[in-house]
Amino acid sequence: MNFKAVRRLLRVVLPLAVLFWLVPWIAAIFTVCGLIDFARHKRFDSSLIAKYFSGNGLLTWLLSPINLFFDLISKRHAYRMQLDEFPEEERQEIEGMLQVFKDRQDEILEDLKSRMGDKRRGMVFYRWYDERGDQSIPEFNRDFKYIKTIGVSIFNGQEKTSLHFGPLRLTIRVLYNMTARQSDEIFIEVNGDKHFWHDDPLFIFDDTIQHRSVNGEEGLRACVFVDVLRPSAFTGLQNVCVKIFNILLSGINRVFYKNWDMLKKTDKATPAPGE
Repeated sequence: MNFKAVRRLLRVVLPLAVLFWLVPWIAAIFTVCGLIDFARHKRFDSSLIAKYFSGNGLLTWLLSPINLFFDLISKRHAYRMQLDEFPEEERQEIEGMLQVFKDRQDEILEDLKSRMGDKRRGMVFYRWYDERGDQSIPEFNRDFKYIKTIGVSIFNGQEKTSLHFGPLRLTIRVLYNMTARQSDEIFIEVNGDKHFWHDDPLFIFDDTIQHRSVNGEEGLRACVFVDVLRPSAFTGLQNVCVKIFNILLSGINRVFYKNWDMLKKTDKATPAPGE
């Protein structure tokens, strides 16, 4: 473990030690829940420990008691899921949404490409935590029972994210790559395992597990990302939680996407080289 990682850990360990001294039961809850949550990763090394407890996974750790509660009210599943593991009603809603992207793929890509220009990373939200966003696709301007977020992320050539953690396990992430190519340099890595988009453009996973996306080729990579409720007997309670988190996070959601350009219809995008 390098000095920077040690210093980050100390910034957490020292306040936690003080908290143990002042309010031991609160510190114990966060420590135990954090360790249980962290143990869901299949590998354990100093870098992962440092990032989860003191780096970009800190919010995931702080939300670990809530996430473990969501685990209790949800159907148990591995960090990766297949579409046929969802209940029929939810699966049909997901398939219907994905079909819109398939049917209108050329139109959607052309629209987003015109907004993207020479930006490194772009993102558009059609829905965010059940709230309507960009309304350019009429099929998404309706209420959904299970689908809570619909968006598309776009990378320009030779672009990637760092390893990071999603904050909440209320939902599970569905990805669909609209620009899959035969290349091992375009993939998503989750829990140390790489999924190559040319093998399957659909990938469903728990995004509170450490992951990153990579476009190691030239040209755009466009990926649909959708958050759907985890299979559960408590869908009503889950939807109430979605509304609560919509209110709590609406003012700070830009923090999660500070390295992304939001692709608005009014953007005057700079043409990409060669266009």
